[in-house]
Amino acid sequence: MSTTFVKKVGTTCLLGLRNVSARGQVLSVAARPYSQARQPVSSVRPETSSAATMMDIGTRRIFNEDHDIFRRSVRRFYQEEVIPHHKEWEKEGQVSREVWEKAAEQGMLGVSTPAEHGGIGADLFSRVVTWEEQMYSNCSGPGFTLHSDVVMPYISNYGSEEQIKRFIPEMHAGKCIGAIAMTEPGAGSDLQGVKSYAKRDGSDWILNGNKVFISNGWMADVVVVVAVTDREAKSPAHGISLFLVESGAKGFQKARKLEKIGLKAQDTVEMFFEDVRLPADALLGNANQGFYHMMNELPQERLVIGAQAIAGCEFMFEETRSYVTHRKAFGKTIAHLQTVQHKLAELKTEICVGRAFVDNCLLLHAEKRLDTATASMAKYWASDLQNKVATECLQLHGGWGYMWEYPIAKAFVDARVQSIYGGANEIMKELIGRSIVSRK
Repeated sequence: MSTTFVKKVGTTCLLGLRNVSARGQVLSVAARPYSQARQPVSSVRPETSSAATMMDIGTRRIFNEDHDIFRRSVRRFYQEEVIPHHKEWEKEGQVSREVWEKAAEQGMLGVSTPAEHGGIGADLFSRVVTWEEQMYSNCSGPGFTLHSDVVMPYISNYGSEEQIKRFIPEMHAGKCIGAIAMTEPGAGSDLQGVKSYAKRDGSDWILNGNKVFISNGWMADVVVVVAVTDREAKSPAHGISLFLVESGAKGFQKARKLEKIGLKAQDTVEMFFEDVRLPADALLGNANQGFYHMMNELPQERLVIGAQAIAGCEFMFEETRSYVTHRKAFGKTIAHLQTVQHKLAELKTEICVGRAFVDNCLLLHAEKRLDTATASMAKYWASDLQNKVATECLQLHGGWGYMWEYPIAKAFVDARVQSIYGGANEIMKELIGRSIVSRK
């Protein structure tokens, strides 16, 4: 249910909306003007650099006390419903269906879906809380962020009224899991190299092709599939469309779950489409406009990766700080060694610099001013930093850092893919470079 509340800001009272569980627990915070929401706390909330730990609740000016309440709820969810089961999920190569529905009960799926589409329209920073808390839990299995902040926006932003009514409520409830199938064996970061093809057959479409590295793929109930629909278009970008393909469709086959060096509890598969007949209403958005739909959505996907990368850095730093302050060598803790202190100083400084930039990108995105080049900067810089921090923090753990039982080992292997998916970092540099030389 939802409840209204009044908050006094200086001499002004603001009316807000909270999504509240039956137990009175704040699940998420509805959108309010950022300039108003931040005023009560902007002068007193510590920044990451001056907080007791980088994962403290109640820090950073982009959040307010309502986000803090939501963060406590999300953090508790990961501690109680995810962390205890994650090792078993790693063995199975997927999480449970139950955890999806439990996440939905906590208001963690589709947080920002507009109210007119059945959501609660919570603000961007509520979504950021869910991204960060997953990284702070060091549990990469649940594909909630991909489902909520990549797949659902495609349907909300480009879907027909019938598509929205059919899928969005079930996706909110965690009963319909979403995935997106862009990458192919011969087309990764170059989306214009897609070969999967859908041709018209009367009012239907016939889809053929295959996709690879599809996260949420094994458990997915609906997949946004990228396919060529006009091979005669003046450029590949003018001949690509998006389709909603449901699990169980004749000719749609999910291959085995792929074995990866990291993200072991995340179900990642290859998909095959052989003469899959799709009705006309399976087309998502406008025919031959799929590439442009993707270009509109990719900045957010890359911002998500950047935001989670910085949160991952913060987790690894705190995990390492704890380790070096307890591990003894030469008669004292290794934290007393100057070389260790200097390394921690370097890491914290770089993380805080990255945090400042990513938080600024979040502010820009909240104001709908985040451009492709800036989102690419966030993704490339933060994911590269995440891999650097992972390497340095593992090194500070010594031999124990190489043991799977230590959290830093899992964080190390999970970090590696961040600079690859969502567009390889080399492609991010290309996009940034183009924006530089194309400006007069």
